[in-house]
Amino acid sequence: MKKSLIVFAFAILLMPLTAMAQSNIFDKYSDNDNVTYASIKPKMFQMLAKINIETDDKESQEFMDMVKSITSFKTLATDDKVVAGDIAKWVKSRSNSLEELMEIKDDGVVVKFYVKEGKNEDFVAELLMFVNGLDAVTKDLDVSVNGKKRGMESVLVSFTGDIDLNQLSKLINAFDLPGGKELDKKNNR
Repeated sequence: MKKSLIVFAFAILLMPLTAMAQSNIFDKYSDNDNVTYASIKPKMFQMLAKINIETDDKESQEFMDMVKSITSFKTLATDDKVVAGDIAKWVKSRSNSLEELMEIKDDGVVVKFYVKEGKNEDFVAELLMFVNGLDAVTKDLDVSVNGKKRGMESVLVSFTGDIDLNQLSKLINAFDLPGGKELDKKNNR
């Protein structure tokens, strides 16, 4: 009985560590063969911030300023239903601490944008974009990653930094991500 009590107490003490280890879905799946993972580290954005590009084009300069305000970019993409389900659960658990900015549903595809407010209502400290159900619209595409045919079920994208919400749609359009045009329409209302 005493031994069982010690094991139980030890398990309770380790629970927060286990939760922390699983709390970052990007770390969990960064080495998974069924996932395409990309991460631009803060050092890269620091280097971009130091590049002094002079341009007469106002839109290009605004874009560079916004890129310089990003501290992290991470993305996961998968066609694995189990991994996609785990990502969806993680997004749902994170949605409690974020504000849902918009949701787009079209032909079985669901796109959700979540933000964490930054220094004021015009800036976000974090943008999380989750696209689910892509297999319905991408199943006939011939997409290969490293010579392996890949489908696409879910995509998760995270930006952190001090990002101007008014410029966000330009960034999303530059990465050719779904929802950029809708976000631009929302900002221009």
